[in-house]
Amino acid sequence: MGIKKRAEISVSTNRRNEFVDVTEKVRKVVRESGVEDGYVHLYVPHTTAAVTINENYDPSVKNDILSKLSDIVPPGAEYSHSEGNADSHIKASIIGSSDFIPVTGGDIDLGRWQGIFFCEFDGPRSRKMVIQVIE
Repeated sequence: MGIKKRAEISVSTNRRNEFVDVTEKVRKVVRESGVEDGYVHLYVPHTTAAVTINENYDPSVKNDILSKLSDIVPPGAEYSHSEGNADSHIKASIIGSSDFIPVTGGDIDLGRWQGIFFCEFDGPRSRKMVIQVIE
């Protein structure tokens, strides 16, 4: 088992809290790797951003997730972190900075309604995601 391809993709965000669908960018890297069966590892090297897999058919799902996260971890609440983005760090920790997806038949093995989202919690910014295809 080893890394067959490593890539970094750029993700530009336009809002403070936003989910950006990166499914096709990840799919392209996996297909270029030539790996038929293995895994793809996704990693977000930022402390105020994350990655998740969820429904990408109905955009209200990602809006609901962002709304509920803001209810649970509101911006502007009293936090010890003084930079004004403590809520962003907490949201990123809740969602997580990495994920694994099976690769089957040379493609990412997602469910019918699933997509891969870069989760921005402190934008707008220019970010990156590391993709490693493992055979």
